[in-house]
Amino acid sequence: MFIPMAVAIAEARIGKMGERYYSGRVPQMLERGFIVFRSSTWMIVLSGFLEPVLYLLSFGYGIGKMLPAITVGGESIKYAVFIAPALLATSAMNGAIYDSTMNVFFKLNHDRIYHGMLATSMGPLDVALGEIGWALLRGFSYACTFMAVVTPLGLIPSLWGILAIPAAVLIAFGFASCGMALTSYMTSFQQLEIVNIFLLPMFLFSGSFYPLSVFPQWLQFTVNLLPLTHAINLVRGLCLGHINVALAGHAMYFVIMIICGLFFTTKRLNALFMK
Repeated sequence: MFIPMAVAIAEARIGKMGERYYSGRVPQMLERGFIVFRSSTWMIVLSGFLEPVLYLLSFGYGIGKMLPAITVGGESIKYAVFIAPALLATSAMNGAIYDSTMNVFFKLNHDRIYHGMLATSMGPLDVALGEIGWALLRGFSYACTFMAVVTPLGLIPSLWGILAIPAAVLIAFGFASCGMALTSYMTSFQQLEIVNIFLLPMFLFSGSFYPLSVFPQWLQFTVNLLPLTHAINLVRGLCLGHINVALAGHAMYFVIMIICGLFFTTKRLNALFMK
């Protein structure tokens, strides 16, 4: 049954643009991700829900009780209101990046799942979009759950904050695309530590827990180049209702990340398996 179906799909793609890269079988990749989630990875995903909430309780309601109000865009807000959007953006980043690096590395180099997938009618773009799509679902679920926790606490003062959910998905898409592209070039687990070395200081210095104005000008310029800084500024602006042109610039940053990530991921998978 499955072999004739795969043959029919492959024949239907003959002569169409990008036939070597894409067969339209992304839903099958997502279905596989859901099956694995139900059987073995649900505890890992659950930990991603708890992490931002624990940070919020510890810093927002712990340290935050000892801090004065913080001024953002001419508006004074409580410390918990300041860090909640940053934790949402960071949660979307972490869920996407870990799914598209460690998970993908194991499938690529040890389980060799992609070898079997690309021996079928699937193309490298199907695999890339499927894996990234699963990371997006994870980021979306994190965003919805976190918003369900912080909104009743009064930490989302603007109705524009509902747009923080699609913004978190966009952020997850950008990080997942680039994460999978980088992982496709890695050859050892030790190289994955490079990701952690980069993520931790970015989390600490991208405006998650304090305004960037505390830094000297030269360091502010450097930090403003980091993707998490744009993610936090985008989500925080929406949550506080500070709608301006700068938000479009932050969103465009991730659109560029998505395009570059998908391009290099597809190119690398094609070079590895479609010889």
